[in-house]
Amino acid sequence: MRDLLLQNTRPMGGPLADILIRDGRIAAIGPTLAAEGVAIEDADGRIAIPGLVDAHTHLDKSLLGYPWYVNEVGPKLIDKIDNERKVKKDYGLDAHIQSMRQSLQSVGYGTTLIRTHVDIDTDQGLIALEGVMETRRQLADVVEIEIVAFPQSGLMRRAGTAELLDRAMAMGADLVGGLDPCGMDRDPKGHLDTIFALAEKHGKGIDIHLHESGELGAFSMELIFERIRSLGLQGKVAVSHAFCLGHGDWTMTQALIDTCAELDVPILTTAPPSREVPSLKRLRAAGVRFGAGVDGFRDTWGPYGNGDMLERAMLLGMKNNLRRDDELLMALDVCTTGGAVAMDRTQHALTVGGRGDVVIVEGETVGEAIVTHQPRSLVVTAGHVVARHGVTLRERP
Repeated sequence: MRDLLLQNTRPMGGPLADILIRDGRIAAIGPTLAAEGVAIEDADGRIAIPGLVDAHTHLDKSLLGYPWYVNEVGPKLIDKIDNERKVKKDYGLDAHIQSMRQSLQSVGYGTTLIRTHVDIDTDQGLIALEGVMETRRQLADVVEIEIVAFPQSGLMRRAGTAELLDRAMAMGADLVGGLDPCGMDRDPKGHLDTIFALAEKHGKGIDIHLHESGELGAFSMELIFERIRSLGLQGKVAVSHAFCLGHGDWTMTQALIDTCAELDVPILTTAPPSREVPSLKRLRAAGVRFGAGVDGFRDTWGPYGNGDMLERAMLLGMKNNLRRDDELLMALDVCTTGGAVAMDRTQHALTVGGRGDVVIVEGETVGEAIVTHQPRSLVVTAGHVVARHGVTLRERP
């Protein structure tokens, strides 16, 4: 059933109202709505927010369900990448099972839309993609999953990876991924030419991991901008992390931010406490689409995180020194409707005509709900109740 009447909610902390969902879409919002033959859920005065959006994660990497992983990995990015490849092989990690575990845990926290980067490399080939695609198929009525074919181990430095990315796109990946064209591959022209050519060939967008900081990251962004202009790909290329936008040189970063707005380049952050990150207020003022994600968690890279995007909204607020309640609403928007807009989902909103993804949260105000992030009372995806009291109705493997 995709028809549902949510009674006695407080949409975004406002006055009491009912929310009627028909055919997976919000049909009406108002007091004392009536609908015969429709399932009813009583929110008992709790706050309703849009479905949470995880716009940057790695469903194939999680070690959920395994014993605690003792992390003794070296400090460099390549140390983490090489170690992860080895652990996946040693553990016989099944990307389908692990992505099911993480996806359902995230759904319990209220996430209804996920963009995941899935490793494509010459060691494991397309196995991880196949596993995550099976998860996407099985959970189609529970959570939307968008897949980025991601060359985690490098592209130009590992012969055969470009051909695997080509096959991944033909199999059904949604976007072409990239990674640090200077710092990882040390061949920015070759790296960017390859992923842009694949995107053009398959008629798909791009999402590039850019950990490169300072002037090196700015250089890579300028190269990305050049290709967007020359190929007419405005609005089709996102940059994840974009640590260079948090650099202390205000003039340099503002020029990059303004160009992101001009070329409609969405920025997707994970708000890590250990790095300089793009400023929410500066991106918002420039009109740049902005989303957030939990990144990987409980994996070989690090122990932190749990998949809760409401908690991530709090971390985003802390990282950006957001203290006022109206500022906290900005952080929540990045983790709900704004994140969906960054993923080209324009109807993921708590409005009439919006997709029927609704989360019932605890708190006197939206600010309190973000800061305390108590278990979600109810999670609804396109009119389906998919979780209650922080637990999904679908059992995790």
